[in-house]
Amino acid sequence: MARSKASTEQGKLPISAPQSVFITGASGFIGRALGERYRALGAEVRGMDLRADKQNGIVAGNLTDPKSWAKHAKGCELFINTAAIVSTNAPWQLYRDVTIQGVRNALDVAIAGGAKRFLHYSTVAVLGWESTGDADEKQPVIIGEQYRYGVAKGASEHAVLAAHAAGEIACTIVRPGDVYGPGSRAWLNVPLEMCRKGMMTLPANGEGLFSPVYIDDLLDGTMLAAGLDAGSGNIFHISGGHTVSCKEFFSNHWHWAGRSGSPRCVSTPVAVALTSAIEKVNRLLGRQDETGPDAMYMLARKGGYSIAKAQRLLGYQPQVGLAEGLQRSAAWLRETGEIQ
Repeated sequence: MARSKASTEQGKLPISAPQSVFITGASGFIGRALGERYRALGAEVRGMDLRADKQNGIVAGNLTDPKSWAKHAKGCELFINTAAIVSTNAPWQLYRDVTIQGVRNALDVAIAGGAKRFLHYSTVAVLGWESTGDADEKQPVIIGEQYRYGVAKGASEHAVLAAHAAGEIACTIVRPGDVYGPGSRAWLNVPLEMCRKGMMTLPANGEGLFSPVYIDDLLDGTMLAAGLDAGSGNIFHISGGHTVSCKEFFSNHWHWAGRSGSPRCVSTPVAVALTSAIEKVNRLLGRQDETGPDAMYMLARKGGYSIAKAQRLLGYQPQVGLAEGLQRSAAWLRETGEIQ
């Protein structure tokens, strides 16, 4: 993938930018940031999302119906799949259709379009919520009825690794930690709104572990994984390299919402029982939201994630510490009128 050397605000990366990139989920938090980064390097960027954005080369489509957007991906050197069901509480069939079969559809589009590398976004959630210590990429992914988001993402990795093993296309898997920063709905806007309403409740008595990674660091790790030969055929954890308690992290949102103290903290069994009851009521009323046991398990994790492999093979090194990342996030929230 030869072209101009990649340089970012955080320094220069030892890779060359591809001439063209295709991104699924191109209007999402991560997809949009990737597009902006690659465009700044002179690459042609195209993409697909649920809604078209002609100005940024994005056509409307979804992973279950690749015929509607496959032609748009033709000729792109690098294919990045960020699209998925980003929910802890979706029906199993939706995960199967989009997160699993949809990834195989994306692979077929990339192969038919002549892409040289396929980079798939998975998640550290594939390792479950009960792993301890700093889990590395050798740890088995989880299976079972709980933690559906992580189980489905783990299954999506199988499709990607199988395509690589069969020699269909060179593949790379990135497992981000908890990605935050300007534009993050999941870890900035939604928790902030919950704090405003006084609804934020944390399991594990607030001691569940959060593995933050600032968006710029994730972009650096992604570009290294996609641009270096060492990335081919590998899975990488890309996070900030440290953990913090959920109580400490979300107390920032609590204070941004104008509240003193910290969010409500309860034991995990209590949190699971409470959200299970709410989930049942929502089901009876035909409502769909993120309230459910899996959301509590997500915030009750017992361990962190090692980034040693990404450091060793890619030279990845996070540059934005948590304090600085939170300062930048707060500044963005002020600019957008979310906080004073």
